[in-house]
Amino acid sequence: MNRFSFARLLAVLRKEWVQMRRDRATVGLTVMLPLIQLFLFGYAINANPRHLPTGLVTAEHSTYERTLVAALQNTGYFDVRSFATESEAEEALRRGDVMFVLNIPPDFTRRLNRGEQPQVLMDADATDPTAIANATAAVVALNATVLNRDLPVAMRVQPAQPPFQIVLHARYNPEQITALNIVPGLIGLILTVSTLVMTSLAITRERETGTMENLLAMPVRPVEVMLGKIIPYVGLAYVQTALILAVSVLVFDVPIRGSIPLLLVALGIFIACNLAMGFAFSTMAQTQMQAQQLAQFGLLPSIMLSGFMFPFQGMPVWARWIGEAVPLTHTLRICRGVLLKGNGLADIWPDLWPMLLFALVVGAIAVSLYRETLD
Repeated sequence: MNRFSFARLLAVLRKEWVQMRRDRATVGLTVMLPLIQLFLFGYAINANPRHLPTGLVTAEHSTYERTLVAALQNTGYFDVRSFATESEAEEALRRGDVMFVLNIPPDFTRRLNRGEQPQVLMDADATDPTAIANATAAVVALNATVLNRDLPVAMRVQPAQPPFQIVLHARYNPEQITALNIVPGLIGLILTVSTLVMTSLAITRERETGTMENLLAMPVRPVEVMLGKIIPYVGLAYVQTALILAVSVLVFDVPIRGSIPLLLVALGIFIACNLAMGFAFSTMAQTQMQAQQLAQFGLLPSIMLSGFMFPFQGMPVWARWIGEAVPLTHTLRICRGVLLKGNGLADIWPDLWPMLLFALVVGAIAVSLYRETLD
């Protein structure tokens, strides 16, 4: 028995091949999931976002204003829409409806014709510095030549300074520190990894260890099993949240400009989303390996399509629709909005209700998939 035997090796290989061939679900997931993820992420991920929503506030509608707006849109980085007042544009910037606000002063034309180099203010949402980097560079390059055809002839021939100045104001993250973007996002990501992976094994672990019979013999309903399985993880997730917030403030100097209780309520809804999804995966899977594969299939889109690693606005429209269905997408916006912008309930509600709906729908699916027999 001490000598190596090819006959015994072939016997083990044959046994594993037969077992693999019978477990078609696991083999199918192993082959198909990487292909789906490859095509999905390969087409969706783009580190150079274009067509960023941009607000325009102007008191005059002159030739210069129309030329400047047309030049911005021709860069491909900006989709411009007008606001009647500065307060409306400020509200849209704070809620994330626009990423830039261009403010043209009321005396822009008069001062430009006099050669006084008027200033145009460009407010940028710098909570995600990567998303605005190329767009801001395109803006700075515009002012030297964009108005050459519209300026008086005497001003065109002067090889002087640019006719106007664009003052870029990075809002909510003036120094454009990457940590202020990454660390709030890590709150949602860490909670996703821990809650989704742990609960995806809840039922399959019972089935593989042989304790599922005892659970089925108990006089409990599926919804009671589900709640009993996931409630302990809610407390654990809140402990993780407290630790992450403490480290974020003490080590990474992340500001807290909004309400912590409001943030905790929003994170509780997000935790419920992940626990419901993990429980659904656990009821669908036959083995722990299948449950882990399904959890990975749910985890990777959360990381790639939520705006955590790559700018959300850089993805094509169809990928953004998928991203909007991912709870982490809304949690990232809420965390960054509450911590960096001081957003309140009215500001985060557009991201709260999709998570509530997700938790209810996926929770109902998980309960319906729960089998009260071992067959």
